[in-house]
Amino acid sequence: MYATLFDFDGVLVDSEPVHLAAFNDALSGLGIRISAQAYAEHYLCLDDAGVFREALSRARFTLDEEQVRALVAAKAPRFMERFEASFRVFPGARELVLRRAARGPVGIVSGAFAREIEFALDKMALRDAVGFIVSADGAAASKPDPAPYLAALAALSRAGHGGPVVAIEDSLGGVASARAANVPCVAVAHAYPREALLAAGAKAVGPSLDALTDALLEGA
Repeated sequence: MYATLFDFDGVLVDSEPVHLAAFNDALSGLGIRISAQAYAEHYLCLDDAGVFREALSRARFTLDEEQVRALVAAKAPRFMERFEASFRVFPGARELVLRRAARGPVGIVSGAFAREIEFALDKMALRDAVGFIVSADGAAASKPDPAPYLAALAALSRAGHGGPVVAIEDSLGGVASARAANVPCVAVAHAYPREALLAAGAKAVGPSLDALTDALLEGA
């Protein structure tokens, strides 16, 4: 059996633009705006708290964890409102998850909140195909730290899986997180060019989810 660990935003669902809009909604009262280019370069793999810490730091605000928590709380409903209205799955996402679930355990390893992931899995009729979720709610640190993937490996171990594992990522920080946890990673070039993902440590890169064949994933 071959376990597969999926990132969520940017891999299965086309939600990064929705996150960016919701971050900017929450930050608007502070006069801070994150551009699409800056988001791709500095924020893409971070969880919500990490994004707000980075945005405040770049705007030279004094870091205040209470303010960060308030921004996270303000962003959450704006994101879900936008996400529900513009829900979009990448082509081949559902088919890939089901195919990999037939090969072994499947987990989600993401900086999103569990309720966001569960909403999407329900919309995609994939809840039964996913054995566990490592989300921002429970991880000790966000990507690019290895903590999310180390938590996923622990979940696989508790479930009795000691076999091979592959991660599927789309961001440079996500690839770095998997690599730091010694999890082989294959990337999909939804957000970054192939060369950048390979330089970050991806073992292989596909241009789309349809290109991620079992041979490519298990050869990683």
